[in-house]
Amino acid sequence: MVKGGHLHNAADDVLYKNGETIWFKGEKIVNSNTHGTGCTLSSSIACNLAYGYKMQKSIEYAKEYITGAIKAQLNLGAGNGPLNHCYLL
Repeated sequence: MVKGGHLHNAADDVLYKNGETIWFKGEKIVNSNTHGTGCTLSSSIACNLAYGYKMQKSIEYAKEYITGAIKAQLNLGAGNGPLNHCYLL
């Protein structure tokens, strides 16, 4: 999986698995507080897999989660802070 969060106009990711290429469209959100997005995405995918979802569905759910966490616009401290992992609470 290659994530595209640093693209200018989109946040599309791509998964290459067993000879198949799967694109996951993503919305580009303006927010400088995105520290840890890669770790959060991979952890969310792993949790979804542990829950029993297939890879593609696990990635789709993880992207929904991380999009919401970035959209929450948490602003802690100075510099690039973390995304809001608890936005659903």
